[in-house]
Amino acid sequence: MQKKTNIKRAARSAFTLVEVIVIVTILGVIAAVVATRLTGAIGKSKAKMAAANAASLYSALEQFEIDHGELESGDTIDILWDRPGDVAEADWEPYVKNAEALLDPWGNKYVLQVPGNKNPYDFDVISYGADGQPGGEGDSTDIVR
Repeated sequence: MQKKTNIKRAARSAFTLVEVIVIVTILGVIAAVVATRLTGAIGKSKAKMAAANAASLYSALEQFEIDHGELESGDTIDILWDRPGDVAEADWEPYVKNAEALLDPWGNKYVLQVPGNKNPYDFDVISYGADGQPGGEGDSTDIVR
């Protein structure tokens, strides 16, 4: 008799298959909601970082112009890292710490546009966002400084 009551008690204290499925489903929904919100926050922080980095590169390019003259159509953002052919090696020092500074948070190279669309009498520094292509919405929105 004692054995039967212990088995019944053990059976009642365990979860049924339906209860386990309900709990797993609820946890899955919670995980999906959290992941969606986290992904959106990461995208927004990358866009803010891209804008800040573009502003820093813009300042570095302004300093380049002071030191070596105006930028020309066809110049690329690499001009901040690679010594231009018309600049003597003794006069050259890169304007960024490393070549990775020329990449946006999505791993795409910033684009230098001379003359710029936003700044027609100067230049633009552009990140094309997550997709690396002109235009787009959301994480793929162009960031122009």
